[in-house]
Amino acid sequence: MGVSETMKALADPVRREILVLLRQGEKSAGEIAAYFHMTAAAMSYHLARLRGADLVYERRVKNFIYYGLNTSVLEEAALWLCQFGAGAAPEREREEAGQ
Repeated sequence: MGVSETMKALADPVRREILVLLRQGEKSAGEIAAYFHMTAAAMSYHLARLRGADLVYERRVKNFIYYGLNTSVLEEAALWLCQFGAGAAPEREREEAGQ
């Protein structure tokens, strides 16, 4: 997946909160849903968006689906965003400074 899909998935505060929750480790869909006041269909939608952006993975065990954080995609997005942070001089400014 590209940065565009990642950013779309991260744009929603509920999905960001799901990612924070998964920092603690894998959780079943039911465990995740217990933290939010929304329908099962709405939770399924958010988890599908996170899976589509490759931000989470799923692992099936019998009748349960466990979700976990895909940290490599988050790290890639963070690295991409860092280029806009403080101290990240635009290319033109670096050229003018002779770097």
